[in-house]
Amino acid sequence: MGLVALLSPLWMATDTAATWTMVILGALIALDGLVSLARPGMVAGEAMQMVLGVLLFISPWVMGYSDLEGIAWTSWILGALTFIVGAAALPMAQAAHRMAGSH
Repeated sequence: MGLVALLSPLWMATDTAATWTMVILGALIALDGLVSLARPGMVAGEAMQMVLGVLLFISPWVMGYSDLEGIAWTSWILGALTFIVGAAALPMAQAAHRMAGSH
């Protein structure tokens, strides 16, 4: 989802604020996803995904590009999905963290 957000300004009508928001948040989501894959027991990674998802979801209103329907809907959908995936993975990360700490 981070990669889609990162690259979405290439095929959608955007303005400067939308482009930079999508590129920065997309890169952070992708990077955090890679770190979470490399370190599955890292609870902070899943929590960060949830925070980044919320930021991506609210960014059309905060950054003022809610009138650009394509990129705004991309932000809303990818933000919601990023939050949901982070929330779904959080219990598994917590369990892996507990198991790693018990050795």
